[in-house]
Amino acid sequence: MTISPKLDVVGVGLNATDTLIPVAHYPSRGSKIEFRSAKVLPGGQVATAMIACQLWGLRARYIGKVGDDIAAELHRSEFSRLGVEAHLFTAPGCHSQQAFILVDDGGERTVLWKRDDRLTLRPEELQQEWIVNARALHVDGHDTAAASTAAGWAHAAGVPVIADLDELYPGVEKLLGTVDFLITSRDIPGRLMEEPDLRKSLPALRKQFGSRLTAATLGEEGVLAWDGTSFHYAPAFRVETVDTTGAGDIFHAGFIYGLLQGWPLQRQLDFACAAAAFNCTAIGARGGIQPVERIEQLVTTAARHPCAYDIPILP
Repeated sequence: MTISPKLDVVGVGLNATDTLIPVAHYPSRGSKIEFRSAKVLPGGQVATAMIACQLWGLRARYIGKVGDDIAAELHRSEFSRLGVEAHLFTAPGCHSQQAFILVDDGGERTVLWKRDDRLTLRPEELQQEWIVNARALHVDGHDTAAASTAAGWAHAAGVPVIADLDELYPGVEKLLGTVDFLITSRDIPGRLMEEPDLRKSLPALRKQFGSRLTAATLGEEGVLAWDGTSFHYAPAFRVETVDTTGAGDIFHAGFIYGLLQGWPLQRQLDFACAAAAFNCTAIGARGGIQPVERIEQLVTTAARHPCAYDIPILP
């Protein structure tokens, strides 16, 4: 695909092929349980975020690696169909990353996944122009060396780096030193700072790595963020949850969208929470991506879960 001279956002990170299996409840050990269906759908943290950004009108680019199987064709066709500029490297002789996801009647998901080491994206496979010719870079840190290289280029070029971190990969500290907006899962700040209270670990994390923002997503409790001066808290929205797969991916996409619109931080967090909530109302990592107008309507009209932190919601 011809490289566009300038895009809005580029993502370097995971793609996956998800097999969604709805069940009444998570099976106990040694039991048998009937499942209702099995749907094969594209997913993956960064790949899904780039799809959402493209659907919301941003021009998105994705860089990642697939196997030489039918799943790779699924990803290629989906990126092409939605207009995402995709640079997909092929690892010969192996399967693309796959996941089997059990979704219970409460919408909670349990993920079984497998990724061949040959799917690792290497720094030498990246081209600098893919990274610096964008307004923002999104990484998940999984292929840490490649993510660090991309983030280093972006940082040097003044391109803001957003990171979705749900695991502490070897060497991730180098990556964190180039991240501007670090939005992790709930447990990551505590594990990095050895401090379980987010009101202490988020400021410590920002101070150590120099991020502009540190934040943790909290599932149905929303998101807590520290900007160096004050905390910002956005409660999650009340929706009829069908499947929580991809909620964090869509949250990050919503944050990126708001960032590139130049919105105030609180509006970014509210929009991201609403986008994630909508995605939980349908099956699959990308099943509930809604238009921007519907997301903004949810922000202004929907009920929210109770505040999980004694921090005021800022206007």
